[in-house]
Amino acid sequence: MTPSSWGLALEIVVPVFNEEAVLESSIKRLSEYLTNEMPSTWKITIADNASTDRTPVIAARLSEQLPHVDYRRLEAKGRGYALRDAWGASEAKVLAYLDVDLSTDLAALPPLVAPLLSGHSDISIGTRLGQSSRVSRGPKREFISRSYNLLLRRTMQVGFSDAQCGFKAIRNDVARRLLPHVEDNGWFFDTELLIIAERSGLRIHEIPVDWVDDPDSRVDIRQTALDDIRGMVRVAGSLVKGSIPVQAIYAELGRRPIVPPGRPSFFGQVVRFGLVGAVSTLAFALLYMVLQGPLGAQQANFLSLLLTAVGNTAANRRFTFGISGPDKLFTQQVQGLIVFLLAWGITSSSLWMLHSVNLDATANMELLTLTAANVLATLMRFVLLRIWVFRVRRRDEQSVVLALRPAGQSVR
Repeated sequence: MTPSSWGLALEIVVPVFNEEAVLESSIKRLSEYLTNEMPSTWKITIADNASTDRTPVIAARLSEQLPHVDYRRLEAKGRGYALRDAWGASEAKVLAYLDVDLSTDLAALPPLVAPLLSGHSDISIGTRLGQSSRVSRGPKREFISRSYNLLLRRTMQVGFSDAQCGFKAIRNDVARRLLPHVEDNGWFFDTELLIIAERSGLRIHEIPVDWVDDPDSRVDIRQTALDDIRGMVRVAGSLVKGSIPVQAIYAELGRRPIVPPGRPSFFGQVVRFGLVGAVSTLAFALLYMVLQGPLGAQQANFLSLLLTAVGNTAANRRFTFGISGPDKLFTQQVQGLIVFLLAWGITSSSLWMLHSVNLDATANMELLTLTAANVLATLMRFVLLRIWVFRVRRRDEQSVVLALRPAGQSVR
């Protein structure tokens, strides 16, 4: 890298919330490193998101004492809010952020931002899961991190390996194009940004990092995991509906041709099918409890299954098996109704058997029996949807690629 001759090259944002214990030592250490090792022009911004301890006082003092250190105060809590606010106001060519605990070795900072300053890449991220990465953390957090990133790659069909490492950089022009489409303002902010970037044909550069776990981390792992799963479902829905303009972003910034996302792997299909099934089962249970009184058990079971069957087939078509467009839509819905009739046969038989054994079965007993029967019906439904209803033949895949390739491009 060479010093910038046109203005501010790099702004590093450090989001903080109640970090009075480590803020001063971390910022001084970061400032010293940049002064000695970073040849390009740089600035550090402390982005305080609603701290209630002495963090604001310490941050303000640091901004007065240290050159090239600024302080921004935001009254809304959330790392995404802090980054959105600071990045949106920056004039630097490259925007980066680091976790305040500086768990990542700062020696990785120059190679993180170099591909962006040179114009080679659009986003650069540190990965703790690379073969040459050196990571020190407990087995629990290691397992959770690897499981989350595996789930993300299998369900969202992304190529980057580590979505959660607090060590990332992005070109300013790319950030301004992507940020309006990122809805999350918490811990899922990074993941959502990366998913949209990759689906838009942008180049994401990964570098292996040395990383030491912060034993004082206050991240609520359980709540964060739940929020991340909800975020993945929401982003997947937005991509399916087309509410995120990935084609328009690609036309402006994309570096590689957008090809239709590959059909999800078997593991990804199972996970997606399970999510759709969970929502469908909940909807079925609610409908059954409402309809059982006025209609009776068998009629309520049939109508509840019928009402959820059409929505279930449509959701699995697009979300689980990655099929969109009107082609074969009617045929697949008919096939889905046939699968529904088979499932209804299983559940109604279970209800008949229950009443044969216990004439005075309560509504709760009926619901438990139907739920167990639904598990069996669900397994059957997945198999039939995969090998019959939504089976994709090779010639169909080739026709999709031919339809979506740019005009004049040869086919190999």
